[in-house]
Amino acid sequence: MFCKQLLAAAAALSMVSGTVGVGCDGPTATIRSAADATQLANCASVDGDVIVDKNAGPEIDLSGKLKEISGDLRAENNGLLATLRSDSLQTIGGVFALKNATHISTLNFPKLNEVGSIDWSTLNSLPEPTFGTTGITKAKKVVIADTFIESINGINVQSLADMDINNNRRLTKFSSSIKSLSNTLYVTANGLNLTMEMPNLEWIANMTIANVTSFSVPSLHTVNGSMRFDSNYFETFNAANLTEIKDGDLSFVSNPQLTNITIPALKRIGGGFTIANNTALEKLDGFGKLNEIGGAVKVRGSFTQVELPSLKDVKGAFEVVSTEDINKSCDELKSLDGSVVQGHYDCKGKVADANNDTSSASSEGSEGGSGDDDKKNAASPNVVSTSLVTLAALSGVMAAFL
Repeated sequence: MFCKQLLAAAAALSMVSGTVGVGCDGPTATIRSAADATQLANCASVDGDVIVDKNAGPEIDLSGKLKEISGDLRAENNGLLATLRSDSLQTIGGVFALKNATHISTLNFPKLNEVGSIDWSTLNSLPEPTFGTTGITKAKKVVIADTFIESINGINVQSLADMDINNNRRLTKFSSSIKSLSNTLYVTANGLNLTMEMPNLEWIANMTIANVTSFSVPSLHTVNGSMRFDSNYFETFNAANLTEIKDGDLSFVSNPQLTNITIPALKRIGGGFTIANNTALEKLDGFGKLNEIGGAVKVRGSFTQVELPSLKDVKGAFEVVSTEDINKSCDELKSLDGSVVQGHYDCKGKVADANNDTSSASSEGSEGGSGDDDKKNAASPNVVSTSLVTLAALSGVMAAFL
């Protein structure tokens, strides 16, 4: 009896003094000190999540034998952490989450090449993460938001579901070898001089790019959903190999320095086609092979020339409006009315407010568009299904009492 009490007292004392170690096999290993990190680094792998406690201290080093964390690696709401590193860790099976770690300034993982996903936000002191030569080559999702990061290098994933880079005000360069994105690329509100290079990107589902100074996608050949460029600072856009936007929209809206758009191989846009309020864009003549538009066409701006020489099918309305004289272009486009354009046709120049309407062409009820209405309609079967399941469950409960 006395021995049991003594053992219990010793265990309680060790917990209070912080000498209870972290294990390799538990569902969660919480690091409360630098010593805990050193102990955990002696594991070859950790089967669950690794959590860096907010009071763990300024430096956490997981270098040693540790090669794999099967769950998440998380440091959240941590104002003390300044350095997080590991020269041995290769794989994080879950989320690599750094959130509201406002003083972290060093992030060094030279051997890390595989993560389930990256979720970083509110990192006010981190100028640049450091990865190895090969970088991260496997991940499903990357979110980097509201950070101090100046450059993102080392994310060399070949195939990714989602990438969201937003509100990183010091970010001026992003280069990636990504080849395909199965859901969405979303880049907005980063550094004013942000240059983006994606030389290997071939296929993407959806893309929204805003507030970017240059954007290069020389290998892109297919967009499965929509491609949108809003409020950017680049002067030219060229996608020499893009042949099809399958189901969504193509739009360039409020890009004040844009003088040229060249997508010479593009043959089909599944949704709407919007070019609006790009006040420096005088000629729209870079769509020489565009043959089919599944939604509406809205071209509004300060054009002197609009050419769509190969257009044979427009499922929705067709509107070309300019602040300048475009009588010659309107005369050439007139042949589209009735035979090619299935909706309302309008072409006119010298309209003072031509740049004011920047709404999407697909929002005007055009066939084939892929705006928010499609999302709402797609969601409605789930609502019905949920209601039916709920009714069935209630019926079962009532039957049990009868």
